[in-house]
Amino acid sequence: MSRVPRTNKAVDVIKEFIAMESFGGMLLLFTTILALIVANTELTEHIYHDFWEKHFGLVFHEFNATLSMHEWVNDVLMAIFFLSIGLEIKKEMLIGNLASTKKALFPIIAAFGGMIIPICIYLAINFEGEYKHGFGIPMATDIAFALGILMLLGRRVPVELKVFLVTLAVVDDLGAIVVIALFYSNGIVVPYLLSALFVVLTLFTLNKFGVKNIFVYLIGGLFLWYFVHHSGIHATIAGVLLAFTIPLRVEVVAKSPLAKMEHVLNPLSAYVIMPVFAFANAGVTIGGEFSVNSVTMGIILGLVVGKPIGIFLFTFLSEKFGIAKKHEGLTWTHIFGAGILGGIGFTMSIFIATLTFGGDMLAETKLTIMISSLIATVVGLLFFKVWVFRRGARV
Repeated sequence: MSRVPRTNKAVDVIKEFIAMESFGGMLLLFTTILALIVANTELTEHIYHDFWEKHFGLVFHEFNATLSMHEWVNDVLMAIFFLSIGLEIKKEMLIGNLASTKKALFPIIAAFGGMIIPICIYLAINFEGEYKHGFGIPMATDIAFALGILMLLGRRVPVELKVFLVTLAVVDDLGAIVVIALFYSNGIVVPYLLSALFVVLTLFTLNKFGVKNIFVYLIGGLFLWYFVHHSGIHATIAGVLLAFTIPLRVEVVAKSPLAKMEHVLNPLSAYVIMPVFAFANAGVTIGGEFSVNSVTMGIILGLVVGKPIGIFLFTFLSEKFGIAKKHEGLTWTHIFGAGILGGIGFTMSIFIATLTFGGDMLAETKLTIMISSLIATVVGLLFFKVWVFRRGARV
């Protein structure tokens, strides 16, 4: 008789644990560590890398929609992740913490500061060298890992801070995508770009005329992803564009297509997409010696020092000059802490590095990015736990 209550209690504890916000972050860290172990083990290294390079998809006559496993994760699953992030931002902009124009500008300005200062630091060290084209590496923030680390801090983190970091990271990633398109891509394919724009305008028109069927927008989203993917712009931006076309009824939020889609995508993103993304991208083979040179110093200083300074400085000045407004639930210590976590460039920085360098320099750059991201993670966690939470700083 005593076993039944124990079993029920155990199930309840597991359900409660899974429901905790920190679970997604812990799962993300676990898959990251697992990927690093697998990728650097002699017996499984080739299996790991070969698996992610396998191609599969749909082939019908001349139509070929095959991608590698890596591309399915980075281009397809992450587009869905960005869709869920875009839905949250749209809701916050219409009825939440970002409804005020000045409050909406606050994280956007923070993102610009978090991109401009790291670029300036990198170019100040590498401007006259042959590696100046690597300026885009320290400007990136890895939204998945930054959010995962913030989730590790649990419910003590204000909702406003999560919204701030989400908006900052999305704008930062979109900025990185623009930089990639302008400086690191082979050029924009205009017909596909115009086709993507046509799909977006069509979906906005359907929204305006009161079409609320989610499947209509999802079908449009498939065409949008296809056109964006072939346009030369990173496919994940299709998720954000689609999110802003999804209807949201302010008077009945819970029954809106946006709320229903968000309810499905949020757990999918936290417990499936983000961990799979981490496992696919964190498997960096650590080899060779690390040396201190202009590139490594530019990346480390850009991510670890430039990110928090840029984010804090731009937001502080924007509020002092009345351009933007900090939410009442945030303190300046929160902003600086978010800036530190913004230095987790990791996979996005690695992606830009692969477009910039090759050979030994690429391997050394990847290792530098991992070291920088690890420093930002540890310093960020310590800053929140010791300075913000324990001291209860309200500056």
